[in-house]
This record gives sequence, C-alpha cells and structure tokens, in this order.
Amino acid sequence: MRINLTTSPFILYGAGAIITSIATLVVLILYWPQNHSSEVIKVTIKQGETLSDISKRLTVQGVVSNQRMFQWAVKLRGLETSIPAGTFRLQAAKTNDKIIQQLVNGAPELKKVTIIEGWTLRQLAKHLSAEMEFSTEEILGLSQDDEFILSLGIPGNNLDGYLYPDTYYFFEGDGPKSVLTRMVKEYQKFWTDEKYSKARALKMSEQEVVTLASIIEGEAIYDDERPIISAVYHNRLKKGMKLQADPTIQYIIEDGPRRLLHKDLKMDSPYNTYLYNGLPLGPINSPGYKSLQAALYPADNNYLYFVAKGDGYHTFSNTEREHKRAKRAFQKHRRKVHREQRSK
Repeated sequence: MRINLTTSPFILYGAGAIITSIATLVVLILYWPQNHSSEVIKVTIKQGETLSDISKRLTVQGVVSNQRMFQWAVKLRGLETSIPAGTFRLQAAKTNDKIIQQLVNGAPELKKVTIIEGWTLRQLAKHLSAEMEFSTEEILGLSQDDEFILSLGIPGNNLDGYLYPDTYYFFEGDGPKSVLTRMVKEYQKFWTDEKYSKARALKMSEQEVVTLASIIEGEAIYDDERPIISAVYHNRLKKGMKLQADPTIQYIIEDGPRRLLHKDLKMDSPYNTYLYNGLPLGPINSPGYKSLQAALYPADNNYLYFVAKGDGYHTFSNTEREHKRAKRAFQKHRRKVHREQRSK
C-alpha cells in the first residue's frame, strides 16, 4: 500500500508548524525588547570593532540587555560587517530591529577638525589627541612607522610636512590610521603632472619642495610675500650660500617658539641651516597650498636677504650691506616698541 506523501495532511501540517515556528523565532529575535524606550543614547562605534565588540559596548551603555539575542538579530539580517564606525544617537531603541536600523542606516555624527598651516608634527598630534581622543604617542608612532609611511607612498621617513592643513570632517569612530591617511591623500592632491615637471625643472625632489615650502610657511605671514621669500632661498641655494632660516632653528630648540639667541645658531643638527649648506634633512612643519605653490613658483628677483619690519612684512635686500641697514632699522623699531610698552 502506497501513501502519497505530497498530499498527506500530516506532512503539510508538520511543515506548516515548522515554518510557523521559524517565523515566530525570527520575529522574536528581531523584536526582542531591549532596555530603552524614548531616551536618546549616544553610542560611538570604533573602527575595526567586531560584532562581539559592538554588542558588548551596547550592553555597557545600557542599550542592549541580551548580547546574544542582539548578535543573532544582526546575523539574521546578514549585517555582521555592515555597522559602520561613527557616533550615533539612538532614539526609541526599543527592539533589536530598531537598534540595527539606526546603526546601519543612520548617519553617523561628524567631527570637525581644523589643522593649521605651519604646525609641527608634535603640535598636530596634540591637537588630534584632544579632538579625536587619540593618544599623542600613537599619532607620533604611526607618523614614524616605516611600513605605514611606505603604504602611503610618502618620500620622507616621517609624516612631518605631509599631513595637509585643512578643515576636515571625520567620523568620531575613525581610527588614527584612517585620519592620517585622509590627510596624506589631501596633500597628494596638490601634485599634478605639471607640478612634478616643474620640480624636475628646478632639479628638486618632492621631499625637497615640501621641505622648502615648510621653511616658507615658517617665515611668511602674508601670502603675497611667499613667492618673494621662496626666491630668496632659491637664489641662495643656487649660489651655494647657507639658507640661515630661523624657522629651522625654532624646529630644533626644545622651548620654542621664542626669540633666538646666538648660541641657538650653533646647535649641531642636520636641520641647522646656519651651520650646514642646502636644505635641512626634511620638512619642519605642515605647509599649506600657497607655500607649496611658492616653493615651486618663486618670484623673479635677485634678493639674497630679508629681515622683519615688525608689522608682519619683511625688507628684502640684494646685498649684505643693504641687509645690515635693514636690520638696524628693525632693531631701532623694536627698541621703540619696547619703550612704549614699558611706559604704559
């Protein structure tokens, strides 16, 4: 005797019961009630965190009461690797489904971070530490990590000079590598085929251009002087003269920036352009676009010297005699300012 299994009511009933049970379980997992109802909870997911890490974080913050049910809900939706890094504000997070939707489909909050032209690597690291809650040591360590630098295609042995000054918007969960990579990529946008060609015409490497740009950044306050200052250094390099650039001394003294002393100019360092000919070992700060541009496109002049006027501008000279006269004028101006300040 044969039984037609395909039409057996017992088989159909059993299959229906199984399907119903599975559907019920799925609904139970997805809509499992969690801790919060109307309260807004700020949650930060850090870069590289696993589903297990995320569920633990949500539990600690009181968003999730049952880690396992939350993980099952994420896996049921196939979203184990779809929760992005960032800071989210969870609203009405009553169930696993609500939490998952807000994490996966919500817009993470952005952190505005401004990097100033002329900052040294240490200044930049301290600022990122304060703004992004990184450790200064971690930033400095990555900035000198040979493997990381090589992966970025940077010609130097550290990232000083290659972290482009600009205003950035980062996700609060972004890690140090992600942030530094973004800044290097912004720097690399400066370079075009035309600019590489110009550097070759000047017989300068990319690192030499950035190094000169960093000195210009350290000297100039006003943009219209950057190409003129650049020309002074180009002219001195062509003549084999020492650059005698004060920003390179400020870079090597431990208590700068401050007024330089005669003994500072004698410090033995490959960055001391008063002692050694040519450009220093590498960039001394993060130059901006206009200083990079000025390094490649100097003004057409024969100046070999310049000295501050006291108002942010400089007096430029062709000869040492003219330069000494300009220095005396500046010193006279400075003494006058000091007298006026003391009389107040």
